[in-house]
Amino acid sequence: QVQLVESGGGLVQTGGSLRLSCTASGSGFSIDTMGWYRHAPGKQRELVASITRVGGKSYADSVKGRFTISRDNAKATVYLQMNSLKPEDAATYYCNSLTNPTSWGQGTRDTVSS
Repeated sequence: QVQLVESGGGLVQTGGSLRLSCTASGSGFSIDTMGWYRHAPGKQRELVASITRVGGKSYADSVKGRFTISRDNAKATVYLQMNSLKPEDAATYYCNSLTNPTSWGQGTRDTVSS
């Protein structure tokens, strides 16, 4: 079974940047569409960005123009560059395959101070 490990979260001020990484172990990563999700307290988990195996990208309206998703298939890693962060971006961020979803990892927590 594919295992996912997220990293890169932390505390930043409003307007700051963070770069998240998600590394997958196991087979199938390179052919999967991968996504970054976030889960804030009291809210449902939401998909914020996705990327196909050939690099096609999609973003939620709330992050469009500020977040950039990318991937390195050779490293089985997907990234999320987050710029111009806002307090409402504070959440725990997870990655997962949209093609063949697997168990959720521990996520990486982002805190944005105002």
